[in-house]
Amino acid sequence: MAQILSSPQCHLGIARNMVNASPLTPKAWSSIVLRQKRAGNLKSSSKFQVFAIKAENNAINRLESLLNLDVTPYTDKIIAEYIWIGGSGIDLRSKSRTISKPVEHPSELPKWNYDGSSTGQAPGEDSEVILYPQAIFRDPFRGGNNILVICDSYTPAGEPIPTNKRARAAEIFSNSKVINEVPWYGIEQEYTLLQTNVQWPLGWPVGGYPGPQGPYYCGVGADKSFGRDISDAHYKACLYAGINISGTNGEVMPGQWEYQVGPSVGIEAGDHIWCSRYILERITEQVGVVLTLDPKPIEGDWNGAGCHTNYSTKSMREEGGFEVIKKAILNLSLRHHEHISAYGEGNERRLTGKHETANINTFSWGVANRGCSIRVGRDTEKQGKGYLEDRRPASNMDPYVVTSLLAETTILWEPTLEAEALAAQKLSLKV
Repeated sequence: MAQILSSPQCHLGIARNMVNASPLTPKAWSSIVLRQKRAGNLKSSSKFQVFAIKAENNAINRLESLLNLDVTPYTDKIIAEYIWIGGSGIDLRSKSRTISKPVEHPSELPKWNYDGSSTGQAPGEDSEVILYPQAIFRDPFRGGNNILVICDSYTPAGEPIPTNKRARAAEIFSNSKVINEVPWYGIEQEYTLLQTNVQWPLGWPVGGYPGPQGPYYCGVGADKSFGRDISDAHYKACLYAGINISGTNGEVMPGQWEYQVGPSVGIEAGDHIWCSRYILERITEQVGVVLTLDPKPIEGDWNGAGCHTNYSTKSMREEGGFEVIKKAILNLSLRHHEHISAYGEGNERRLTGKHETANINTFSWGVANRGCSIRVGRDTEKQGKGYLEDRRPASNMDPYVVTSLLAETTILWEPTLEAEALAAQKLSLKV
C-alpha cells in the first residue's frame, strides 16, 4: 500500500471434506441436540432424527439451487442492488430492483426512493428520500450481469440530506486545482470479527482472553488466525466486483483483519471503500459472524482498529515532492482539530498514544514512526518524493469525508504566513 502511492477458512471449525456439504440451520442443530439428550431412546428415535436432518438439508439444497439459477438465457433483465448509507452515518442499507437490460454507467439507471423515517433520515410525515445512482460494481453474490449500485441520498427537492457526505466530497474533487493535482488514496481498512450473540472477538474464549498480542499479526495457524476464510472470500469478491483492492492481512489483535484499497483517484476512493464494506457485511451475514468497525472493540492492552489513509498529489510524486509533503504536513497540523472531529466516532478510545497511535490531542509527524499522527516512509525521505500516511482516521470513518478533507486542507486551504511560520517552528519543519 505504501509503495503504490509513491509510484506512477474464517476458521469456523469446518472440516475440509465438508466444504460442499449444506449448512445446518438452527432447526437441524436442534434435532442433533435433541438426539443427544435422548440417548436412552436412541434406538427408537435415531431414524427419525436422521430423517429430520436429511429433510432440512434437502430444503436447503433446493433453496441454494434457486439462488444459483442463471437467468441470462431467459431474459435480458438484471437485478440492481441499490446501496446507501443509513442514518447513523456508518450503517449500510440496500434493496433490489429489476432493470430492463445490462448497464455500463450509473447514468443509465433510474433514481429510486426509500422510507427515510425507517432509517433515521426523515420524519414520518415527509419520509421520502431519493436515491441517486453514483457508481456501479459487478455483483459477486448474484453473478451474471447483475450489479451493486452505490447511491447517495437527497430530498425530493434535490438537496443532499445531512448524512450524504458524498455530495460535498464531489464538490471538492471537482475543483480544478484538485483535479490538476490528481490526488491518490490508499486506504487501510481494519475491522474486527465477533462471535454472534456474545459480541466477543472470533477465536477468543467466551468471557475470557487469548494470549497476549505478538503472534497474531500476519500469523498462520489455528491458534493464531481466526477468520481467514472470511478475509479470503472478501478479497476475491472485491476483485470480482471491480473494487481496487490491493491486499489483506491479519492484524495485531486476534480476530482483527485489514484490507487495503487503492491507489484510487478522488471520489472513487470513497465509492470503493463503501462498496467493499457492503460486500464484507454480506459475507459475514452469510457465515453468521458479526462485523464491527468500532475503533476500540476491546478495552485494555489490545490494539484498536483504524483506517490509515495514504495520500499523495501529483506534486508530491514528482521531483522535489518532499517539500510539498512538508508543506502539507504544516497545513494538516494547523487543522488538526477539524480533522479529528471528522475522523470517526469513538476515536478518543483508540488515539491514546499507545498501541501504535498518537495522542488525539497532539499533532505529530515522523519518518517511519507509527506513533505519530502523520508518518512519512523511509523511501519517500530517501527519494525526495512520494506520499504521506495519515494514521488518525478510525476504522468507522467516512471515506468521503476523510479523502475530501485531506484534499481541501493540502490543496485548497491556505494558512496565514504567521500561522505557518509558528507551526513550522513547532514541528521543526523547514519549508
